Amino acid sequence: MNTNNVDNYTHSIEVITKADKAYKALTSQIPLWWTEMFEGSSANVDDVFTIRFGSSIYKTMRVKELLPDAKVIWYVEDSLIALPELKNQTEWIGTTIVWEIEQKEEITRIKVIHIGLNPEVECYEICTGGWVQFVNSLKLFLETGKGSPYKA
Repeated sequence: MNTNNVDNYTHSIEVITKADKAYKALTSQIPLWWTEMFEGSSANVDDVFTIRFGSSIYKTMRVKELLPDAKVIWYVEDSLIALPELKNQTEWIGTTIVWEIEQKEEITRIKVIHIGLNPEVECYEICTGGWVQFVNSLKLFLETGKGSPYKA
């Protein structure tokens, strides 16, 4: 898995928090910052979870790797982005989302790499906009205790 490919979507934030809190947010607190429409479990390797954004958008992911306080990897097994402007509404299937966590004193750097989400992908603009929104919600959640997840 090449995570250094410049074509893959990458976004980094610096958060005033500890690495263990960032790891916990990515493994057991997803509804508090990403979407309240969450089913399944994301706490252990091989867990499967589905996140939804209303009735027309969902992503089902399998937890592939967990390195406590350092890395979380999800593989997208199923996905639908049923927006009329998209011809290919299943582009996330087969992509991989890598979260890297690195603590430096009181700051923790969180980097998301979405392997397979690149400028050639039809949903790139919509999907990268979504990543910015929800990564910012993750930062807000970690720094204030209250994120701004998608609400049903």
